[in-house]
Amino acid sequence: QVQLVESGGGLVQPGGSLRLSCAPSGFTLDYYGIGWFRQAPGKEREGVSCISSTGGATFYADSVKGRFTISRDNAKNTVYLQMNSLKPEDTAIYYCAATMGTLHPFSWYRESKYGYWGQGTQVTVSS
Repeated sequence: QVQLVESGGGLVQPGGSLRLSCAPSGFTLDYYGIGWFRQAPGKEREGVSCISSTGGATFYADSVKGRFTISRDNAKNTVYLQMNSLKPEDTAIYYCAATMGTLHPFSWYRESKYGYWGQGTQVTVSS
């Protein structure tokens, strides 16, 4: 089996924090760039952030810059998305995805670059 599994979602109040994790089943993440995407009700899925295979490059959507931080621990075979100062508009299902392609500032968010996807984890920001 080749799968990605997201975890860490839940219900949080505005201004709160959550940390999402992305872990593989059946392969190592060492050679893959990892992206986080989200889909809110009634909206298209959008790129949130991504990190290169070595962790040497990261990209963020303008809407989350300064609030979210992507990181990876290849020794633990896990990628994280730390989400701080959460807003109601962050409410969505969050997916992680893996790519062996090159990530660029102008194209990292294109879903066609990613060949493997997780099942998603729900993040709800509400008071």
